[in-house]
Amino acid sequence: QAQLVESGGGLVQTGGSLRLSCAYSEGALSNYAMAWFRQAPETKREFLAGISISGGSSYTADSVKGRFTISRDHARNTVSLQMDSLKTEDTAIYYCAAKERTWHIDPARYQYWGQGTQVTVSS
Repeated sequence: QAQLVESGGGLVQTGGSLRLSCAYSEGALSNYAMAWFRQAPETKREFLAGISISGGSSYTADSVKGRFTISRDHARNTVSLQMDSLKTEDTAIYYCAAKERTWHIDPARYQYWGQGTQVTVSS
């Protein structure tokens, strides 16, 4: 059974940094594109960044471009999201997700999801 497990969330002050990690099942998800989303209370799930199967190409949404960076390590079966210059509006539950072939901004296109990790940014 394919599995995604996020970690690294927590409480941080405005302007601080966090690094989220998503560990995925070797073999099952090694050939899937990966992405990070977030969801704040009473909002839709928002696409943040996607990365290709190889890890050679990625895309970051304009809303977080310049502050968030996605990366992938096949040797460790992990996908990470480095988050810098955090703002209070970044407070949300953050999810990693896996999709066949290539990433997409629509969360409905993804086959597998992690359980989410809470990020809280205080002023």
